[in-house]
Amino acid sequence: MKITPSVLALTIGAMAMVTSPVYAVQNSVLNSVKATNSAKLHMLIQYALVNDASHKQISAQSNAIRAQGVASASLMDPKIKLGFGGLPVDSFEFDVDPMTNLSVGIMQQFERGSTLQLQQRKANQQAESVSLQIGVREREITNAITQLWLELGYLQQAENVLFETQRLLTELTSYIQTNYSIGKSEAQDLLNAQLQMSKLEEQLQANRQQQQRLVSQMSEWLGTEWLVKNQSLQASNQLEWTSLAQALHESTNATRHYALLSQHPMVKIADANIAVSETQVNIAEQAYTPQFGVEVMYANRQANNMMGEPASDLLSAYVTMDIPLFTGNRQDKSHEAAQLQVGAAKSQKDLLLTQMNAKVNALLVDKSNLEQRLERYTQTLLPQAKARVQAVERGYQNNTTQFNDVIGATRDQLAITLEQERLITDLNLVQSNLAALLGTFDALSTSTSQHQ
Repeated sequence: MKITPSVLALTIGAMAMVTSPVYAVQNSVLNSVKATNSAKLHMLIQYALVNDASHKQISAQSNAIRAQGVASASLMDPKIKLGFGGLPVDSFEFDVDPMTNLSVGIMQQFERGSTLQLQQRKANQQAESVSLQIGVREREITNAITQLWLELGYLQQAENVLFETQRLLTELTSYIQTNYSIGKSEAQDLLNAQLQMSKLEEQLQANRQQQQRLVSQMSEWLGTEWLVKNQSLQASNQLEWTSLAQALHESTNATRHYALLSQHPMVKIADANIAVSETQVNIAEQAYTPQFGVEVMYANRQANNMMGEPASDLLSAYVTMDIPLFTGNRQDKSHEAAQLQVGAAKSQKDLLLTQMNAKVNALLVDKSNLEQRLERYTQTLLPQAKARVQAVERGYQNNTTQFNDVIGATRDQLAITLEQERLITDLNLVQSNLAALLGTFDALSTSTSQHQ
């Protein structure tokens, strides 16, 4: 004897309702839920960005470079010169020979041309390059937390499906066990149902473990106190991507995305490195200009002059200048090396843009394929799986199919539902990577405006 058709119809109907596409929620309600989930995620990202320790480290490093730039843009310290001259070696007396004097002088060396101002500019450019790493860090954190959130949302969706399946199988097992106890059901059906229950319990345990691991990973940016309070964090595998969709829609070229990529912090760092290299060229050009120095000395004489009167003290002043005449092996090569560094920096930027543009195109291909596959699941696979369950149900009621067929058809429908949720998650992960490259994270734009 099999379980009653009325009970089976009720159970299968409940399964069909649970596993229907997006659980039969209307589009307007789904969009509202996605907006709410995005808002929750944005709050987490804002908290992580505000409390990110690397901001302080990068700011300190940038300020250190600026301070070092001020030091390197200052004149060299003056030198004091003390000594004596014209001391007779027969007596070693200072008041015997009028040529003998005690001297004190000061010397000051000046840098070539505009070297000091250029050194200051170079240091500021290097500091700006370091400061831009904050933007890189913000995108990395935003993308990392978003990806963890989406994966956690998928696991929670899968857990809901597994829980509902477990509840329904528990009811089926109970009915089979009752029938088996009165000899109206076969032992094979009972053992099969119990095996399915054990498999579901194992899947739920593995699911919970993965969820706990993902929440623990988030504490890297959100802290241990947050971890203690948010062990039961509710996430989602679907988010709004309004800014990304708008940016892609406004793009004038489907395969060249350099206009958007030029705003990426890594590209701006490359621009800053080019500016530093160009400033270094200007500094190398200053080596062709003379370097000046000034020296002033005062000499005190203690002896009398030839007329017996006290000898007058002496004052000396000198201007020194080196003339770069032989520039072939020094100035010319330094200037050539600086120009080559400019070319290398520009080539590095071009390579970076090419690599990033290729990543965007690859992600767009993934996005298009995932959308097509999702449409196939919604329009074809899930309706077919549902129709199969209904057909098997009718066959079971008519004694033309076995209980194993019912379990198999229902399990296939649940598997397709989980596969659809996996595709939804993968699509959102791709969109997250795109947003990280193109700078279309809503939470990131909010953070940037706050920092400014």
